Amino acid sequence: MVYKVLVTRRIPDKGLQILEDNNIEYVMHEKNRPMNQAEFEAGIKDVDGVITMLCNQVNTDVLKMAPRLKVVSNFAVGTDNVDISACSERKVAVTNTPGVLTEATADTTFALILSVARHVVKADKYTREGSFTGWDPLLFVGFELKGKTLGIIGMGRIGQAVARRAVGFGMNIVYYNRNPLPDDLADELEATYLSLDELIQTADILTLHLPYSDKVHHLINKERLKMMKHDAYLINAARGAHIDESALVEHLRSGNIAGAALDVYEHEPKLTPGLAELDNVVLLPHLGSATVEARNAMAELAAGSICEIFSGKIPENILNPQVFD
Repeated sequence: MVYKVLVTRRIPDKGLQILEDNNIEYVMHEKNRPMNQAEFEAGIKDVDGVITMLCNQVNTDVLKMAPRLKVVSNFAVGTDNVDISACSERKVAVTNTPGVLTEATADTTFALILSVARHVVKADKYTREGSFTGWDPLLFVGFELKGKTLGIIGMGRIGQAVARRAVGFGMNIVYYNRNPLPDDLADELEATYLSLDELIQTADILTLHLPYSDKVHHLINKERLKMMKHDAYLINAARGAHIDESALVEHLRSGNIAGAALDVYEHEPKLTPGLAELDNVVLLPHLGSATVEARNAMAELAAGSICEIFSGKIPENILNPQVFD
């Protein structure tokens, strides 16, 4: 039997080669933009598997259109675009790409932190515009990370990787997680557990690294933004909807917090009105895992898990193993 897979946006060739090596036919969306939902629904009707992006909504209605579908391989760690329960009911396996993008995302987080700490983006623009006339002892004065308190919300793989980097910068690390870390790991990371609100009040830099669910929608809302220090910065390389961005714009405009650096957005790819006009925010186009190493590994894992499922194996990155019962 020849299996057919829909790839909803071009992925690195290493993943496509795995499909080809396993004699799997694939159809790929070649346009340089995400598949819209209508295109996605049309493409999924006659395939056995699909490699989805975060913008592809896999829900009950979509699953009804795909009677052959056996596996949804999400090209991301997060799976908030996939109704896993609905997939399980229809015996559709769901996989993601955990682990392989941890270091890349932690690097991006520190790029955001350093960008706001040292005014990198504003200084680059200033220099390109020809405004630089010579060294100035008061020009774009930022702050050192050593001795500052980094508050990490979500201490999974990525949160821990960020903490390890922060140790190297001599930062004080506090964290909030659904469950505290084992003592030996917390000691290794030099990390102190705090309640969520206490952490928000304590951090000089607050960074988010938790998975998205309805329970954490707008976790950082107007009330919690008010808790932050006036000279603190907010970093988000997790999911945009963790933050009430309308409230964030208000706080950035008023100077209630010093600034923010975002890689993800509440209404991605659209920006909340007013966000782009602010000069105390750094904005990236969802680049957290954008390294050659991470994206190749994601492609290999996404394609490889499809091949395993088609061959009757249960991949390690399966999110609903009960479909094999």
